[in-house]
Amino acid sequence: MSAQPSPLMNPQQQQQQSEQEKVYQWINELAHPDTRETALLELSKKRETDLAPMLWNSFGTACALLQEIVNIYPSITPPTLTAHQSNRVCNALALLQCVASHPETRTAFLQAQIPLYLYPFLSTTSKTRPFEYLRLTSLGVIGALVKTDEQEVITFLLTTEIVPLCLSIMDSGSELSKTVATFIIQKILLDESGLSYICQTYERFSHVAITLGKMVIQLSKDPCARLLKHVVRCYLRLSDNTRARKALGQCLPDQLRDGTFALCLQDDKSTKQWLQMLLKNLELGVTPQQIGMSPLGS
Repeated sequence: MSAQPSPLMNPQQQQQQSEQEKVYQWINELAHPDTRETALLELSKKRETDLAPMLWNSFGTACALLQEIVNIYPSITPPTLTAHQSNRVCNALALLQCVASHPETRTAFLQAQIPLYLYPFLSTTSKTRPFEYLRLTSLGVIGALVKTDEQEVITFLLTTEIVPLCLSIMDSGSELSKTVATFIIQKILLDESGLSYICQTYERFSHVAITLGKMVIQLSKDPCARLLKHVVRCYLRLSDNTRARKALGQCLPDQLRDGTFALCLQDDKSTKQWLQMLLKNLELGVTPQQIGMSPLGS
């Protein structure tokens, strides 16, 4: 039974108690297939700071969310995913993102290897809206993990196939998916172990460098400042590695050297500075004016 509001509560406190009871009810309803869809929809709209521990620690909830994910697998190959199916599983993924973001549940989330259940979604190539929404929401879960800058996250991800999966999306995904995938690669590179991992073999480095190079060429035709920002930051971080820096001196796209993006970056001071630092690291002798910057001290 629901607790009766205390007569000492003001209307705002009574409202908060009522909302909390609804959350408890929806979490309980996740365990039942006939009430799960509505509960997923309602809970995915909630952003309470304590929702993640409630989800993770309530009986059967994690299992129910994984069941929603696994139920979609048959619709991936052949690609028959409908908008309704995509919306429903993405509501489940939104709750998993909540769990992935929370410091009290993140470690258990990784230990249970939940991200691996999302990788089949990241491997899809269909351009239809349901699949694009599914990939983007799945990327959002991984993005929420790397955004925490926790070493355990990078350590876990480097034992999985996340790098080639992200590179594939960076190569052929939508602009928004490319942006999130590139952000994930950027966060991996910013970690020392991530940079070492990608620069450990020529195959890994070349895969990243070739993908970034293709993106620069595409961005020169269809500029997107937000995506370019992540691409430049990835290049700059790669230049911190001695072997990678030497290779980049030979393969950095001309469009990053010749002022192609000066207009695109005219209002983005940080990315212009990153690009100038990159070119200085590679000792390419490009003047600040060529990338749209004023000379230092002027």
